[in-house]
Amino acid sequence: MSVTFAQGFSAAGVEAGISSVQGKKDLALVVNNGPLDAAAGVFTSNRFCAAPVQWSRGIVADGKLKAVILNSGGANACTGEPGFAQSKKTAETVADLVGCDSHDVAVCSTGLIGELLPLDNVLNGARNAYAALASTADAGSDAAHAIMTTDTKPKTVELTGSTGWKIGGMVKGSGMIAPQLATMLCVITTDAVVSAGQMQAALAVATDRSFNRIDVDGCMSTNDTVLLLASGASGLEPDMDEFNTLVQKACASLARQIVGDGEGASHDIRITVTGATTEDAALACGRAVAASNLLKCAISGNDPNWGRIVSSLGTVPAEVAPYDSTAVTVDVNGVRICENGGAGRDRSEVDMTPREVHIDIDLHAGDAEATVWTDDLTNDYVHINADYES
Repeated sequence: MSVTFAQGFSAAGVEAGISSVQGKKDLALVVNNGPLDAAAGVFTSNRFCAAPVQWSRGIVADGKLKAVILNSGGANACTGEPGFAQSKKTAETVADLVGCDSHDVAVCSTGLIGELLPLDNVLNGARNAYAALASTADAGSDAAHAIMTTDTKPKTVELTGSTGWKIGGMVKGSGMIAPQLATMLCVITTDAVVSAGQMQAALAVATDRSFNRIDVDGCMSTNDTVLLLASGASGLEPDMDEFNTLVQKACASLARQIVGDGEGASHDIRITVTGATTEDAALACGRAVAASNLLKCAISGNDPNWGRIVSSLGTVPAEVAPYDSTAVTVDVNGVRICENGGAGRDRSEVDMTPREVHIDIDLHAGDAEATVWTDDLTNDYVHINADYES
């Protein structure tokens, strides 16, 4: 059911004629029917952030949202004042339909950078989406489909708290994924009774441990947006530890689905670094390995080349992650192919046929650990991105 799994939300996904793909749903609308309108958000740190990010970051600062409109088929990034005016006009149109202030409407866009959106199509699409709003599973599914670009499948999550309150969510993301969010639009909804401050704290931790720990191709987007909305429609106040845990689980599930749908990928790669002096040190090491295109190409060829793992590991400065290179071990799918910084068992012993590849690195320097996810780079990845603009 996606974003409509939680009570108090309606959604729609329609074909607005924004995408160049004939017949594709390309505009989604999510409306919070209350009684609460609490919200939190996390956005890209890219200095070329898109007009919708500039708009939405400003309006979610007061912790309130009534609606979110999202489009695929155009990023509205690097479009200057005209682009910002488009986001503002879109919010105003949705606000008139929903019956709220435009500063209670977030705007999200994804697609090609550097071009304005076909605004008439966007606004007509908003009207059609409003007319189609529903709280059904199909409505949530339509919304999840409408935000897809190079995604091959919608990505959704549904979780229920111990007392019956719910969390639902959707995300798009497949390529241009770096460990500072991803090329993603994400809307998570809950019917729990929670404050904007509680939500912002939960979302900040959840995104840091999920979307900030995936890496498909090392490229940061201009449009990344993660929004958490609360309707309070269940009337239930959750245990906050449980709420925080479920928000983390929701983000982790959606992030994992992004990796699983990485553009052209044939393997999902889980990199766990243990034995680090601090979690930050473990994370730095994991990210260095996940960023290696050489390793990703090797995994695509079913080659567990441990040399490419340790060479990337060695790029992390000693002051960031102190360890003795002669003590490091590396296991791939349970086979120790690197022992004490040198050759271990023959890498031909590693079974590379599963979709998931598990790389376990032990620095033997402490007790901290961290996990990041990435995937391999295939010929299909090149074709998808070589043809993207055309």
